[in-house]
Amino acid sequence: MLSLMGSIYAQNDKKNVSEVWVSDLGNGKYKNPVLYADYSDPDVCRVGKDYYMTASSFNCIPGLPILHSNDMVNWELINYALPKQPPFDVFDKVQHGNGVWAPCIRYQNGEFYIFYPDPDYGIYMTKTKNPKEKWSEPILVKPGKGIIDPAPFWDEDGKAYLGYALAGSRAGTKSVLMMCSMNIEGTQANDDDIILFDGHTNHTTVEGPKFYKRNGYYYVFAPAGGVATGWQLILRSKNIYGPYEEKIVLEQGKTNINGPHQGAWVDTVTGEDWFIHFQDQGAYGRVVHLNPMSWKDNWPVMGVDYDKNGIGEPVSTYKKPNVGATYPLATPPDSDEFNLPSQGLQWQWHANKNLVWGYPSAGMGFFRLNCIPKPENYVSLWQVSNILAQKFPAEEFTATTKFDFTPNFDNEEFGFLVMGRSYSYLAVKQIAGKLKLIQATGNQADKGKAEKITEIADLNSGSLYFRVKVEKGALCQFYYSYDNKKFMKAGSEFKASEGTWIGAKLGFVALREGIINNAGYSNIDWIRFTKN
Repeated sequence: MLSLMGSIYAQNDKKNVSEVWVSDLGNGKYKNPVLYADYSDPDVCRVGKDYYMTASSFNCIPGLPILHSNDMVNWELINYALPKQPPFDVFDKVQHGNGVWAPCIRYQNGEFYIFYPDPDYGIYMTKTKNPKEKWSEPILVKPGKGIIDPAPFWDEDGKAYLGYALAGSRAGTKSVLMMCSMNIEGTQANDDDIILFDGHTNHTTVEGPKFYKRNGYYYVFAPAGGVATGWQLILRSKNIYGPYEEKIVLEQGKTNINGPHQGAWVDTVTGEDWFIHFQDQGAYGRVVHLNPMSWKDNWPVMGVDYDKNGIGEPVSTYKKPNVGATYPLATPPDSDEFNLPSQGLQWQWHANKNLVWGYPSAGMGFFRLNCIPKPENYVSLWQVSNILAQKFPAEEFTATTKFDFTPNFDNEEFGFLVMGRSYSYLAVKQIAGKLKLIQATGNQADKGKAEKITEIADLNSGSLYFRVKVEKGALCQFYYSYDNKKFMKAGSEFKASEGTWIGAKLGFVALREGIINNAGYSNIDWIRFTKN
């Protein structure tokens, strides 16, 4: 029997095809990125013909997304491994940039394991026999501040190890790769840590190790050189403890794909090898690329060596992986009709969800957001936890939403937002008994700067359509309408901004000033993403 969480997610387990980004070109080729969305630090494992991906989620909850594919090009979002993030008393409030950093997913002895780091608490492990169902409660495998990027490895001799890196912001040192042994169950790391590789000389900011074994060599795949500017480093040795030879195998070169690193080596049932990694695109987040991979002299060769310097460069388009079959188009969901009795998988909160923030209806066709009191000493949305939002799904798109806002008191508001370090949202707000259309903008909200409010128009109804149009360069413009036909420009154009380690997010927020026993609310009828 499925758990409740598994049952809810199973209802959403349908092939989704976005109107705004599909990587599969339909002619046997694909275009990068395969996921034009912020699935940061992707890691992938293959079990039979199935590929499973997870990614960093930081303070966005539910966390540890689980994506599934059969061809590495068409991906669907099927679950989250972390419905609530520990420690609960900490993550019940927004913690920008904290929480789940780069995870690692592996399949071992019939079970799926995810090891993930919290840079303030240590390395956790969660597991399941079915990635579509509920994952186990996380176990703190290795406590410690500044320990990040775990990489479990089970060797052929029955021994198990845990590689990791260090976060300079917490540990006070970085650019080294570490390793210790752990028990075979993966529940306890030992205190026999060693330094495996020092990147200070040639590979500053080396991190994110992944362990593999092939032809008697131990391989460590590790990104280096920084998130937006770095390269893919490969280490190899005949002994897991080293010493390791080193080689750069993937770099930006003359392409426009910066920082190609931090990812996963995967193969196909037909014997092909591929490398999945991210590219930092600022406000769009860390989008996912797929590159061909082969072997030469027991070194991996990634991408295409366009300039013949022995180092591969990432591809923009390429033939799809040969997985022995053809599979239908699939993408993570973006549009939502809010017709299911469960929260759509595309949505995350900025903290552990509180029940009263909002909930789906059981057949009434809307998602309700309640007007939640602003935090004490409110300055900007940077302090707010009850933000319901999803990732940008493409470089260019239009998102339109229909809603009914029912305020019960003055200073209640419902907003359609683009959230980041700087943000903006279009809102309907009750002021002195009347509905007003406002634009709220937070410039460098992460620096503590106060939100600015611009009153745009008087409104004669709380039943409205809001729209945001996003163009290249993350330029955004809001619009509003009473009938979904005539849309009027609302407020000023603005440039979307990334958050802390995450891309900009699009979604909703409902707020009020002060506490009352029957706050107003907004029923969100639908949101639809279309091409510009």
